[in-house]
Amino acid sequence: MEADRFLRRHDGSGTQRTYAYLLVDHLRWLDRECLPLADVGLRDLERYMGLVGAEVRVPLGQPWREGKRPYGRAALSTAAACLKGFYLHQASLGVNGELGRQLGRNRLPSRADRRRTFLGHVKAGMPANPLAPRGPHRRHPKMLPEGAQERLLAEVRSARDRLVVTWLADGGLRIGELCGLHLLDLHLRENAACGQCRSPHLHVCHRPGNPNRAEAKNKHPWRIEDGTVTGGLIKRVSPAMVHTYFEYVTSEYPRSATGHGMLLVQLHGPGHGQPWAPVAARRMLARAGRRAGLGPVKPHSFRHSFASAVLDAAGGNLVIARDAGGWSSTSVVDEIYAHVDVHDAAFDAALRTVWGEQR
Repeated sequence: MEADRFLRRHDGSGTQRTYAYLLVDHLRWLDRECLPLADVGLRDLERYMGLVGAEVRVPLGQPWREGKRPYGRAALSTAAACLKGFYLHQASLGVNGELGRQLGRNRLPSRADRRRTFLGHVKAGMPANPLAPRGPHRRHPKMLPEGAQERLLAEVRSARDRLVVTWLADGGLRIGELCGLHLLDLHLRENAACGQCRSPHLHVCHRPGNPNRAEAKNKHPWRIEDGTVTGGLIKRVSPAMVHTYFEYVTSEYPRSATGHGMLLVQLHGPGHGQPWAPVAARRMLARAGRRAGLGPVKPHSFRHSFASAVLDAAGGNLVIARDAGGWSSTSVVDEIYAHVDVHDAAFDAALRTVWGEQR
């Protein structure tokens, strides 16, 4: 199948499964429309993007994905990148070269491009995607309510679950990073043997072969030397994180789990001692959130709250926030989190002056 050839180019990457899901949906739509790959045009792709949620000025035809939510901004951007890559790959094989030429456009580099790109001042053009969603892009992430961590800790029912809440809140970890940790990755004492950080820390390592299918998004190089992990993404840990770790290991961590060496394991049922999957962690947080009156809590909300808190505490220093959260560039932090806190004293005073409440 042509899609298989394209996906093999991304073998082992974290985007492969996402691209596969998006391609399957698109190829099913092509089958319904009776459109062979050689006859697909740019207008057809724009129509498909409109059917899954993009704003386009073309007739859409029959509905698609009825009963399902439209893609959000991030999913639309990923779908546009996937479709462009797929059809450029087809054009390189001699199929639908005209569509490949239409998708292979360039644009003038922006000021942000020049700042981010090495030797950006000599670049004459940047790749453009005519299928990508247009307009300004500024996300407003959903933060945890005030006091949510304490309320969740009062509702969770095991030391493992207390560790999950504390590590997500204090470490800003993604759920895949947390569930993918091995005991070897944890250097929770001062002056660890790795020599890469004097304070207690952990190493987030990309391991696509984890038995629970949890893997870190980042792919920093790492290795094991004399039984010690070096490299990966290094993240500092708080005293509370160390405390919950020792509580969990000394009270609940089963001896039968030593074979795989992963940190989070199942505590009950036939899978006792087996690695804990990210979906199980998500369900645990959702249940605890409902019991605490917070509604279903999502793991990524902890990361949003962590990033915003670090940025505020660092006085808006994007580099500190980038390194604390493990983002690849400060532009991501700037775009998502660098905004005025609506509860800031100066912000509040300015509004009250405008409203005539403060002179």
